[in-house]
Amino acid sequence: MNGRVLHVVGTRPNFVKAAPVVAALRATGHDQVLVHTGQHYDERMSHIFFRELGLPAPDTDLGVGSGSQARQTADLLVALETELLARAPALVVVYGDVNSTLAAALAAAKLGIPVAHVEAGLRSFDMAMPEEVNRRLVDQLAELLFATSPEAVGHLAREGVDPGRVHLVGNPMIDTLLTHLDHFDPAAARAAHALPERYGVVTLHRPANVDDPEAAAAAARALTEAAGHLDLAVPLHPRGREALRKAGLADAPGIHLLEPLGYVEFMGLVRGAAAVITDSGGVQEETTVLGVPCLTLRTTTERPVTVTHGTNRLVRHGELVPALRKVLDGQPAAGPEGPPLWDGKAGPRIARVLTEWLERHD
Repeated sequence: MNGRVLHVVGTRPNFVKAAPVVAALRATGHDQVLVHTGQHYDERMSHIFFRELGLPAPDTDLGVGSGSQARQTADLLVALETELLARAPALVVVYGDVNSTLAAALAAAKLGIPVAHVEAGLRSFDMAMPEEVNRRLVDQLAELLFATSPEAVGHLAREGVDPGRVHLVGNPMIDTLLTHLDHFDPAAARAAHALPERYGVVTLHRPANVDDPEAAAAAARALTEAAGHLDLAVPLHPRGREALRKAGLADAPGIHLLEPLGYVEFMGLVRGAAAVITDSGGVQEETTVLGVPCLTLRTTTERPVTVTHGTNRLVRHGELVPALRKVLDGQPAAGPEGPPLWDGKAGPRIARVLTEWLERHD
């Protein structure tokens, strides 16, 4: 198969989305290169995912690490340009909306290399979110846009994207979830962290919740009050770890602070949770398929299908405890079926489109 495909990943959600695409292309004999930018550099946020998800070891690990939005993006641009010049791919595939995604798309576009964007068209309409800036720019640069939901297709149409470049394929993150579903063991995960039978899971890392000390303090107060109703397991993301600790979260009764977890262990905890409190887009999707009530500490979401499906609710800090009490009383309930095409076959659909595109451009 002619035409090298270069995948760029940098964070946990990227790994989960890329795994089924890489596997589907591998099955058809494509020449592939996997570049890990090192945006998530903690072992428990990074390389353990490659092992658990069956991803090949990265051909290159750029080790860019953390930094301000501008500095990290600039470092990624320089490193990725060098990698693209050396590898000379026919197509670059990027995932999601993190800084690695934007830097790879921009570096490729500047070099005249076509870009495919997996998870295109999602919109929160909140330009204060760095991720919203990233996803909008990447969609303007991409040659192929793979949408996870019908509303994403609509957003791209309204922005003037050529519909011939847009493909509704479903959600590759759900491919990974369904593939590993039998390995998610809530009892084992609960026992490993000495959690009671009924517990919740918390993940927070968005700038709006952890970068500003006042916002971090408000989040810590809300979680402390919530822990009076439900023990909360809180795997601490490197981003926000110190802010939440300084805000007193570590001292609250009912709060179980954990180090970052691997994919299988984390999803085991989520699968057995009475509720999940998060600001993560991917966790909103995972809980939707698992039927676990999710309370999202944000005012907007780029994944409204999780709200209309009935498993997710957007809440402000002051609304968290009343919303949690409703969940513990049995609300909300999951819809009868998952969103359209969230059926575990998004990876093969994406691979089919990529193969056809490469054959036309050989």
